[in-house]
Amino acid sequence: MEMAEFVWEARARTGELRKGNMDADDEAGVQTRLRAQQLMPTKIKKKSAVFSIQFGTGVDLKDIVTFTRLFATMIDAGLPIVQCLDILCNQTDNKRFAAILKDVKANVEQGATFSDSLRRHPKVFDNLFASLVQAGEVGGILDTILNRLAVYNEKSVKLRRQLRGAMVYPTAVLIIFTGVLGVLLGWVIPSFKNIFKDLGSADDLPYLTQIVIAVSETFIHYLPLVLVLVLGAGIGVRYFYSTRRGKKFFHTLLLKLPVVGPVLRKIAVARFTRTLGTLLSSGVPILDALDIVARTAGNVVVEEAILYARAKISEGKNMAGPLLETNVFPPMVVQMVGVGEQTGALDNMLSKIADFYEEEVDVAVAAMTSLIEPIMMVGIGGTVGVVLIAMYLPIFSIAGKIKAD
Repeated sequence: MEMAEFVWEARARTGELRKGNMDADDEAGVQTRLRAQQLMPTKIKKKSAVFSIQFGTGVDLKDIVTFTRLFATMIDAGLPIVQCLDILCNQTDNKRFAAILKDVKANVEQGATFSDSLRRHPKVFDNLFASLVQAGEVGGILDTILNRLAVYNEKSVKLRRQLRGAMVYPTAVLIIFTGVLGVLLGWVIPSFKNIFKDLGSADDLPYLTQIVIAVSETFIHYLPLVLVLVLGAGIGVRYFYSTRRGKKFFHTLLLKLPVVGPVLRKIAVARFTRTLGTLLSSGVPILDALDIVARTAGNVVVEEAILYARAKISEGKNMAGPLLETNVFPPMVVQMVGVGEQTGALDNMLSKIADFYEEEVDVAVAAMTSLIEPIMMVGIGGTVGVVLIAMYLPIFSIAGKIKAD
């Protein structure tokens, strides 16, 4: 059953009226948790969907990193889990995150394990987070695991920033170029056309000018149709992308792009090795670890490659061979994984690979930006230049005729 958000009011033993929000399966669940906190419910109401609309989870990855770091420090200092959660939910400025932490705290107070309580909020604490916490609980090294999680999340924030940097710049420039081209075709060129008509030279224009004006007229005439087609294509692409087949198609295409593809592949390798290394070093069995890594890969092609390797490992094979067969991971990475398997230090080898590729991503993103920038500037400048030349050629011709007369 999908959890809903409830608004509640309750009275403490002192008679104080308290209010808050809580995620629960139903009103009975809210009542149970409130009573466990020694609060007497007076009003419980399911929050209206109109007011609960939000983008994403409402919790940033930076909030998770801060929470994990502070939680590890408190656990290391010997504080009970419930007290840690109470301190952190009162300390965070994110009200949504505070409500989630209060729900986690309430479940722990009722006897649930910390990892099971985290699994109630999979959009905030994913399977990787909950599985590592569970490994820490079983092994009695929760503080160590939380510190590893904090490091892992910090690395993830950096990788996301690099991925955004790899994609945002060319996308922004392309949008600006489209806008400039639309203004030129829709307003600037028709203005020049009217000027030429007033000067009586509309029938005697240079060939380049005629082409540019024809393109502008076609653009204006078919603009409604173009907008409908673009909107329809956008809806179609979004629907296709929502399917497994569509995601695989676009993810494969992205990995094969000439400039962006190598950067995305390096990011995928860095994420795979960092996540798997963190899980293995925390005591998670390799088959479970690969299953978690596949679901957090962020790319269907990489996910299928990892699941293929997992299937082969379950048959008794090593990891390096199946990874090489997928043609997704670079041969150097596969060789280093093989060395890690042979020496029994796979987790350390994966961490070293992740460190290397994270540095490679830094260099690759900088190189890609420096390469794309001049190409796009030349493209935009060339387009604008052709339009300006085409519009001013007739003016120069008219000025020459007037001077000759």
